Amino acid sequence: MNPLELAKARPGPAFTVTFDGREIVALPGQTVAAALWASGVTSWRTTRGEGCPRGVFCGIGVCFDCLVVVNGRPNQRACLVPAHPGDEIRTQEGTGHDD
Repeated sequence: MNPLELAKARPGPAFTVTFDGREIVALPGQTVAAALWASGVTSWRTTRGEGCPRGVFCGIGVCFDCLVVVNGRPNQRACLVPAHPGDEIRTQEGTGHDD
């Protein structure tokens, strides 16, 4: 049984967003991080300097490990930002700015 079945959730219709040019499915109410995780994506940021992969760490907006670029805006916390139909999400490299 999946979490939606366990909670007897009845979300609205699914929609698509893009992640690094690839379409992924999201559900109403999902954060960007939840939509990425549900699509099998576990890393969407690289660290400054070493370029190590990062994704969700705390999941509550405290650690800033899940930073992502959403609709051209860098430094968006994927664990807090709700996904919206048509969002363009990109991996954030380092600071998210052209350093």
